[in-house]
Amino acid sequence: MPYRFKTGLNWSDTTPRADFINRRQLIAGAVAMGFGTPALARINALPSQYSTDAEPNTLEEITQYNNFYEFGPGKGDPARNAGGLTTDPWSVKIDGLVENPGNYDLADLMSGMVLEERIYRFRCVEAWSMIVPWIGFQLSDLLNKVGVRPGAKFVAFETLVRPEEMPGQESPLLDWPYREGLRIDEAMNPLSILATGLYGEAMPNQNGAPIRLVVPWKYGFKSIKSIVRISLTETRPQTTWNMQNPREYGFYSNVNPKVDHPRWSQATERRIGAGYFAGREDTLMFNGYGDEVTSLYAGQDLSKDF
Repeated sequence: MPYRFKTGLNWSDTTPRADFINRRQLIAGAVAMGFGTPALARINALPSQYSTDAEPNTLEEITQYNNFYEFGPGKGDPARNAGGLTTDPWSVKIDGLVENPGNYDLADLMSGMVLEERIYRFRCVEAWSMIVPWIGFQLSDLLNKVGVRPGAKFVAFETLVRPEEMPGQESPLLDWPYREGLRIDEAMNPLSILATGLYGEAMPNQNGAPIRLVVPWKYGFKSIKSIVRISLTETRPQTTWNMQNPREYGFYSNVNPKVDHPRWSQATERRIGAGYFAGREDTLMFNGYGDEVTSLYAGQDLSKDF
């Protein structure tokens, strides 16, 4: 299989020297860019067991071809329009069914977290895909830090609303703020991460700076960007695209080649950067992460819970 998980590989085995920084540079860069210091966050320089061994897309491809409607609907709009977004200072409100609610400065939020590189397949509902080397920490670590109270069944997320810096929000295209949500067991799965960087650099604005969700077995729109609020709830939260068009976008939004979007097939995908003559690839169930997540949906009809 072309997207198997790493098994005992060295950092250099899947990390081209021209594209990636080495372990020492990662640690130094993390401190310089505010990802954390030893007192705040630790850097795990070992290869993640959850990374694929597929070759990552280039930094240019990852940062120039984006969906981030807060900066415009075109794929190039985020790169053109996101430069003015202020990401420092940044705080995240955590509320709902948690033991320690509050407005957390990003540095406080990351205190004690373990940062590592996760090379994940990233699949868009528009049937294109990339391989992205994220830097982040497990969402479960944050939830354990703030304390999940009994009765919490879902985790809701909201994106920043700042139309003076996010020109797409001046349009009524979506009901701002952008909202997303996971079931609590999905959020606690070790594949779910909060990413603060990619390719060894701080997260670019157009990719969701300074902190975003990454859920690799779901379509990309579930991985909400520029998060300012995380709420634990008993009831299922509203999510933006499901609110916009429930016929086309379900709450779960798992990558499933057997459930087509009403306007196009999900059976195959186009790999960004593969070249014009490369052809399309078969879409993998759960984006290739079935071993890790299939058990989450035991007894569910995924043609209905899409």
